[in-house]
Parts: sequence; structure tokens; C-alpha cells
Amino acid sequence: MLENLGSMLSWLLVAMAVALSIAVVGLAMIWRSVRNLNVPPEAGFFATLRAVPLALVILLDLLDFGLDLLAAPVSWVILDRLGLRGLRNKAALEALIPFTQTIPTFTLGWLAARLLNLGDEQFQQIVEGYSSL
Repeated sequence: MLENLGSMLSWLLVAMAVALSIAVVGLAMIWRSVRNLNVPPEAGFFATLRAVPLALVILLDLLDFGLDLLAAPVSWVILDRLGLRGLRNKAALEALIPFTQTIPTFTLGWLAARLLNLGDEQFQQIVEGYSSL
């Protein structure tokens, strides 16, 4: 029984290390393109999610899985440096909730924002470049 538990734990650690490696390399690759997005600091969660590429939210979910509870401060700093303040608090909160690391919450939120057309209309227009304000 302990042998199976040790084997399962080692596989989990390997999966976390692989997820963390993919997240770090992926974030480094898309950093410049995400940094150049035109997202106002006061845009809400769903408006910001609609503006960011799917790759970013997948990488944030991988980072959350790879770092577990340590993902909260790391995600906070990354999203702050990228200028995505609408995602900072939610990323930190989601990273602190135990047992949610295996659920891709940001990816599901991104899909919900796109499929259900969620988000602040005024900020959505600013982000997409159709500003009539």
C-alpha cells in the first residue's frame, strides 16, 4: 500500500514539474504579445478574459497546477507586470483554494466569457478597438 502511494506521489510530482516547465517556457514565449494588449486597468474579470488569448489562460492553469499554493504570489506578479489587473485577484484567490489546481478554472472562465458573451460592454469595445466613448 505504501509502495503504491509513493509511486502515485512521484508521478504527481513529475506531472507538476512538467506543467511548471511548460508554463514558464510558454509565458516567456507569449510575454511580449500579451504585454501589448490594450486592456484598461479598470476592466472587469470577464472583459479582461475576453481580451487575452487562450494560450495565456491555459498557461496560468498549468502554473497553478505546477506550483500549487505558491502560484498565488507568482500569478499576482505576472498578471500585474502584464497589465492584466482584472485577473490578478481571481488568480490569487483561485490559487489559494485547496484542491482546485487540477480544475482548469481560468480556461473554463475564458470559454464561458466567449461562449456566453460575458463582460463589460464599454471595456469590450475599448479592448477590441471599436471605442466610441
